[in-house]
Amino acid sequence: MIRDFIPKKIESNSEAFEVRVITDDSEFETELLKKVTEEAVELSKTSSRDEFLTEYADLMVVLDALTAHFEFSQADIKDALARNVEKKGLFKEKLFLLWSGNGGDETNNTSQ
Repeated sequence: MIRDFIPKKIESNSEAFEVRVITDDSEFETELLKKVTEEAVELSKTSSRDEFLTEYADLMVVLDALTAHFEFSQADIKDALARNVEKKGLFKEKLFLLWSGNGGDETNNTSQ
């Protein structure tokens, strides 16, 4: 899946290409969800503030497209965020779970 201006960029370089429009909503949703993973991986690989901001913006564009696809309002997003933070908290305390007896909490498997 590519963003809207990419074909024009390719054309401006006189490169050959082929695109198709995704007409099936289910396929569009699937491809956007794949793009979330792709952009999140790119974000995790950044090594500078500028790279981080660029990749963060790329990820947010995909998340905004999903938000529009699912027809969520900004109020829906804000309410879900507030409920999530109330239930799970933030990352202010910089906690890292080493182990848990109940096995129900997921975390990164390795610390740095």
